[in-house]
Amino acid sequence: MKWSIIKDMKIAIVGTRGVPAKYGGFETCAEELSIGLVKKGHKVIVSCRRYLYPEKKKSYKGVILCYPPSIPFKVTDTFSHTFFSILRVLVYNPDIILIFNSANSILGIIPKVFGKKLVINVDGLEWKRKKWGRVAKLYYKFSEFFSCVIADAVISDAKAIQDYYRRKYKKETVFIPYGAYFYESKKPNILKEYGLEKKKYFFIGSRLEPENNQDIAVKAFLKINTDKVLAIAGGANYRSRYVKELRKIKDKRIKILGPVYKPGHIEELHCNAFAYIHGNEVGGTNPALLKAMGSGNCIIALDVPFNREVLGNAGLFFKKNPEDLKEKIEYLLTHPEEVEKFGKLARERAKLFYRWEDVIEKYENLFLRVLK
Repeated sequence: MKWSIIKDMKIAIVGTRGVPAKYGGFETCAEELSIGLVKKGHKVIVSCRRYLYPEKKKSYKGVILCYPPSIPFKVTDTFSHTFFSILRVLVYNPDIILIFNSANSILGIIPKVFGKKLVINVDGLEWKRKKWGRVAKLYYKFSEFFSCVIADAVISDAKAIQDYYRRKYKKETVFIPYGAYFYESKKPNILKEYGLEKKKYFFIGSRLEPENNQDIAVKAFLKINTDKVLAIAGGANYRSRYVKELRKIKDKRIKILGPVYKPGHIEELHCNAFAYIHGNEVGGTNPALLKAMGSGNCIIALDVPFNREVLGNAGLFFKKNPEDLKEKIEYLLTHPEEVEKFGKLARERAKLFYRWEDVIEKYENLFLRVLK
């Protein structure tokens, strides 16, 4: 029997906040993947965090949903929810359990004891984030190693992550990136809510964290003589020193928008920006970068392997210092024809390499191989 005609896998997805997606890349992937697999004839259950889904719907577009408890503190929330999620989905008797986040790998012991096939999407190099203390960093490194030991297959969402696991742990992972969405501006008047005008601003859309380097963008922008502004959208831990320093800046050309959750708003902010600045340095294929590409943004990205891999020659790259970023911004301000060119290249590259249809097919084929 050919793998492509098997249509009755039972798949459980745990380790995310749940679907419909309300937060980030893991959740978006879980949503697209679960719906896509259901359309292909498989049965899928996704665990969701109770406090994020007060309506507690039993299903979403054919995907079965469950709501195990968690211990909602910074250190315990993800781990405890994954623990209770695994216990819950075992009752469903899945053929395969997909766990997101290498930090959850130790819990993979449970389904393996029950003879279940286990796949882990390890995400990026979480131990590099400055918000984690020494103990947490050590745990993340151990989790990377244990993912290689316990899983039937390990997924890396970037080739640079794949290379890292090959060098560090001698583990051959399966490269499956995220997909991109493609946007066009439909309601540009939304910009007025943020005090912005079409093509009159540079945009950043990612969480306010040191590894995303919004501070470098701000320092660079303040050195430039321009009537354009820098608009920064993204959630944050407002008690962190990094965020407090950003919010101290009172220059009218710097607009800190906070998290943008209203439907359609983040898309309009992308589509109407003059250019997009992507400073994320930790992780693999970054959903924020894919969103900028799918929006046709001209992108200036931090020069790290992950961003080089995704953006290719479809944008500009800056070194991790304000002076270099300043030069790139000034180049675009004096070469508007390049802005349009890079925007088109970015969208074309996303359509070529980051289609959700391809992502779903790769996951399906991997699950089938694991079962065989």
